[in-house]
Amino acid sequence: MNKKDDIRKFLVSRRANVTLAQAGLPDFGDERRVPGLRREEVAQLAGVSVDYYTRLERGNIHGASESVLNAIARALHLTDVEREHLLDLARPASAAAKAPGRTTAAVTVRPSVQRVLDSLAVPAVVYNARQDLVAANLLGRALFSPHFDSDRPNMARFIFLDSRAKDYYVDWPLACSLTAAMLRYEAGRDPLNAEVTELIGELATRSPQFRKDWADHDGHEHRTGRKVYGHPEVGDLDLTYDVFARLAELLEGTVY
Repeated sequence: MNKKDDIRKFLVSRRANVTLAQAGLPDFGDERRVPGLRREEVAQLAGVSVDYYTRLERGNIHGASESVLNAIARALHLTDVEREHLLDLARPASAAAKAPGRTTAAVTVRPSVQRVLDSLAVPAVVYNARQDLVAANLLGRALFSPHFDSDRPNMARFIFLDSRAKDYYVDWPLACSLTAAMLRYEAGRDPLNAEVTELIGELATRSPQFRKDWADHDGHEHRTGRKVYGHPEVGDLDLTYDVFARLAELLEGTVY
């Protein structure tokens, strides 16, 4: 992945999503050749020069202060996750990999983590940055049983490459979009993670749907929400979920 190209496409795509009304700018009815805001309007809202913002949007973002990046995030109405993604993109690759909270990919968990999972009365799974399912309790394994048919179950591979995914995920297009956005977020957090990069390359090669969703340049971090699963054994399951990333770090240090 080309870092400067990622930065450019991310900022251009976010700029295109902001309307004049959202930005609090007057609409004089003039013809606009680009969707959303113009560069000069973003620069005005962020309190920087047009030349400086143009340089940032072209990918020359290293060295930009956090205060400037936060101002741009506000101007572009970025979510918290998108703002974090922008800050990650601005870090040199070595710094991003060493930033607090970064972990390496895991394929197993300690017995103590498994005991915690087994003590829960709800479905629970542990997955890493590249979405390998590395542990589960019995209910979690039952809920995601189609995923566990693989020797090394991976949520992203199942969603984009397994024909059963369209039935299992009732809103499959949303599952695809969020999964691609989660991988882009992780790639921005740790651009030197070869396993994440390898998975992205595999999905881009094998899945037209992934290529489409990846091109949206969205970033997403699972925290809480609702999903409807079309389970092959019990039918539709409408479930809410919460992600306990911090708990996993405290227990294991290598899982999410």
